[in-house]
Amino acid sequence: MASPILPAFTVRRGEPVLVSPAATTPTETKALSDLDDAEGMRFYSSGIHLYRADPSKQGVDPAAVIREALARALVPYYPLAGRIREEAGRKLVVDCEAQGVMFVDADADLTAADFGDVQSPPFPCFEQFILEATTVAGVEPVIDRPLLYIQVTRLKCGGFIFGQRFCHCVVDAPGGMEFEKVICELARGEPGPSVPPAWGREMFMARQPPQPSYPHPEYSEPAGGADRMLSTPASDMARVPFFFGPREIAGLRQRAPPHMGRSSRFELVAACIWLGRTAALGYGADEEVRLSFIVNARGRPDVPLPEGFYGNAFAYSVAATTAGELCAGGLGYALELVKKAKSAVTYDYLQSVADLMVLRGRPLFALSRTYIVSDVSHAGFKSVDFGWGEPVYGGPAKGGEGPLPGVTNYFSRSKNGKGEEGTVVPICLPKDAMDKFQLEVQGLTAEIL
Repeated sequence: MASPILPAFTVRRGEPVLVSPAATTPTETKALSDLDDAEGMRFYSSGIHLYRADPSKQGVDPAAVIREALARALVPYYPLAGRIREEAGRKLVVDCEAQGVMFVDADADLTAADFGDVQSPPFPCFEQFILEATTVAGVEPVIDRPLLYIQVTRLKCGGFIFGQRFCHCVVDAPGGMEFEKVICELARGEPGPSVPPAWGREMFMARQPPQPSYPHPEYSEPAGGADRMLSTPASDMARVPFFFGPREIAGLRQRAPPHMGRSSRFELVAACIWLGRTAALGYGADEEVRLSFIVNARGRPDVPLPEGFYGNAFAYSVAATTAGELCAGGLGYALELVKKAKSAVTYDYLQSVADLMVLRGRPLFALSRTYIVSDVSHAGFKSVDFGWGEPVYGGPAKGGEGPLPGVTNYFSRSKNGKGEEGTVVPICLPKDAMDKFQLEVQGLTAEIL
């Protein structure tokens, strides 16, 4: 699972340009939803796709193909070519005036084979293959900036790398994939998108008057002392990808209480990591610890999402207890809390979050003694085909994104050296906690003979 060591290389970027919609689009202002404009959405998420050469595409410039398809895709998705503006009450709107998205082509002295069998984030040297948004004091502003940055890097073997940075206020991971798939359809010669986009943000607006119907602990700091995860310098952190394949999942299932019924892979892995992480960090027995995870509203019968919706359609749900109770209760107790939190997210819950955003000034979710996870296994990264076939790698550029390393994490699908498929989680912890965490996970996943 170790990242390959790349040979010395140079990336030569061209001059970034703004790509506008290929045809006339409406000039208007569209309000984002009260889920879209939360503080926790105000950043750029990044993704990378690596493609091998295709002999049938010899002489075809992937950057030119993608740039042309991008301009055409921005016609139905014209809000993505706009700019965000903040109104009273920190409310975000998109001024749609065809301002364009940022695009750059580049060349690298590498081949697709140089990356080896990369399966999980972080992508090797990802900083070289994504076009960074402008930062101010280390923060990426989303106001009055392009909402999408794309870099297409040609490789000397004939393959290429597609890197993107999306403003999370306007798309979530599945929504971003919907837009990329439309670029793919147009790049492959289709006349238009197979599924037209739908704005639909009004369904996640706060009610009038706003009346949160849930306590939402995810937006209040937990009880207890300081959290070393928030104060440990990046240089003192260790980063290790953990693979949960068939044997690890079988070991976890053996320890899951039978009365709970069958647990999903996500539930088992999340409970395992939360438990092991809490023990490794050595929190006080009376300190509150939390697992916060994204629950996607797509596909739920009680959430009336229109087909083609590409905005944020999820909520953070929280499992919380004390460190002492979690460690004493073991995997079964952790799993019970995860299942309960996962089932709590309904349409009413999402509307309650929107209400809270308006009443409390769109706060950032709590970070202290909180582990935040997002499962992107089913986002569709592998289905992004511009005409060069399925990507060798498709997924997040980084191991986790958001306010701090180690606090937020992605779960993604991967294969190990034996070809077994499983869930990979790139863990970031203080160096002196990593060994203990590894021992905890080994103990929880070892099969009981």
